[in-house]
Amino acid sequence: MTATITGLPDRYRPLDEVGPEERTDTGAIHCWRAKDRILNRDVAIRVHVPGGPAARGWIARALTAGGLATPALAMVYDASEGSGGQSGVAYVVNEWIEGQTLAERLQSGPMGEREARTVLRRLAEGVAEAHRVGLAVGGLSPETVVLRPNGLVGLRAVPAATGTVQEDIAALGALLEYCLTGRQAGVPGPDGVPAREPVIGAPDLAALVRRTRSTGPGAGLASAAAMAALLAERPRSHASVPVRGRDESDSGWLRRLRDHRDADAAAEPAPVVHEVPDDDPQRLDRHTLPPVPPGRARVLPPVSAAPADADDHDVFGGADDYDEDDDDRPGRRRLMVGALLLAAVALVVLLAWWVGTNLLSVAGDVDERPGSAPTGSSSAPPAEESADPSSAAGPLVAVTGATVFDPFGDGEPENDDEVPATIDGDPATTWSTLSYRGSADFGNLKPGVGIVYDLGSDQAVGGVTLTTTTPGIAVEVRTGGAPDGDLDSFAVAAAGSVDGTTDLAFEEPVTARYVLVWVTGLVPAEDGFSADLAEVGITTAS
Repeated sequence: MTATITGLPDRYRPLDEVGPEERTDTGAIHCWRAKDRILNRDVAIRVHVPGGPAARGWIARALTAGGLATPALAMVYDASEGSGGQSGVAYVVNEWIEGQTLAERLQSGPMGEREARTVLRRLAEGVAEAHRVGLAVGGLSPETVVLRPNGLVGLRAVPAATGTVQEDIAALGALLEYCLTGRQAGVPGPDGVPAREPVIGAPDLAALVRRTRSTGPGAGLASAAAMAALLAERPRSHASVPVRGRDESDSGWLRRLRDHRDADAAAEPAPVVHEVPDDDPQRLDRHTLPPVPPGRARVLPPVSAAPADADDHDVFGGADDYDEDDDDRPGRRRLMVGALLLAAVALVVLLAWWVGTNLLSVAGDVDERPGSAPTGSSSAPPAEESADPSSAAGPLVAVTGATVFDPFGDGEPENDDEVPATIDGDPATTWSTLSYRGSADFGNLKPGVGIVYDLGSDQAVGGVTLTTTTPGIAVEVRTGGAPDGDLDSFAVAAAGSVDGTTDLAFEEPVTARYVLVWVTGLVPAEDGFSADLAEVGITTAS
């Protein structure tokens, strides 16, 4: 059964149409923001009319995009070719990217150089990833590029109906120019005047824009990856240089840069060179520099003459400039050396005091903090104390059974056979979630997954001790009266982050038979994001 408006499966409920219509050689594409009824999340659905063979090429490109995992490109969740006609339209389901479009951002004015570099670099990295698998993205425009709230950049409508790699590179250059100038080349601005040569403050960015739109042999940009690498380079100080016009040669552009450099060099004062003849030493005025050794030249910066009433104790004074006050100089030097030694001793004492009162006290706090790891053999617990980290929280409740709880899953097992490892007393064995790509929120596919522990009968529970080898995961501890209800049937008793071994104590004791350890946040892993539980100890209320 399909929706009557768009011909979509009932799973997707269209909310409102977004973006302009995409015209193709085989039909037209419309885009809706829609609600996925099963996973309860917003998605972007693009519908190609007609479906069937006319949309086959577009669907093939969408399936290729589905293998990408980069925050710069909207993820492809689903795609169907349909069967032609209104009741069998082709469609692609994309991740819905929240944020401000680039067009909306630039309504308030151009970006600064650093912001523009960052935005276009992140976008170019995502496009380069698509090019790596042979997919030209297409559809790169200010209306489809979204600035995410977390500072990242995303492209909606992936992939467009058509596109080529060279068109993607040219579009990236046009977006860079638009970000830096606030105006698109050839498009009239608010004053009605076309922006033929917008001024870009960085010469390297001006040259990069020119290369992205150049089609001459050896003059264009090789790839989107090369553009991302160039944008990642540290910017240099520069003066404003306009983008080279289409009718201007490379030699003229470089000549302007050379002229600018020569003008800067001409404006610098020339150094003063004092030539000293190979004659006998001569008496100099006390306010002039002394001669250099015979036969050598000395290059010095320009200096101004000293005032006429300067102190007679000039360091460059000649032998005849001796004053009776000079007898005090050795004594002054000894006093200065003594003062420096005293200052050095005081500095050493202050440093020793700071280390003793700060670093050592911090180390003591770490040793005294519950759950902190010992720093050496001397900090090992006494033999009579239990090595079980949950022993201080109260006796453990016996667990009679444990099963994976995954009400929002798609039916794929979540390593169900590993669940006994969480209660076998061996921290080296673990149960882990599947690996999810895209984000730590289970790839935006579901809100979490967990394990339900059966205590055999109602027990007074005071808390849970969790051990993980993936520190930083987020969990909720819930309790309930049945193992197979929905998530809301389990009440939240505690929540927090698990780092190594962590005790999550309940504010009030809870009497229940079933305890659900519900993982809500993953951490980065080798092939995406995941979490694991090594040991789960449920403690009685004291």
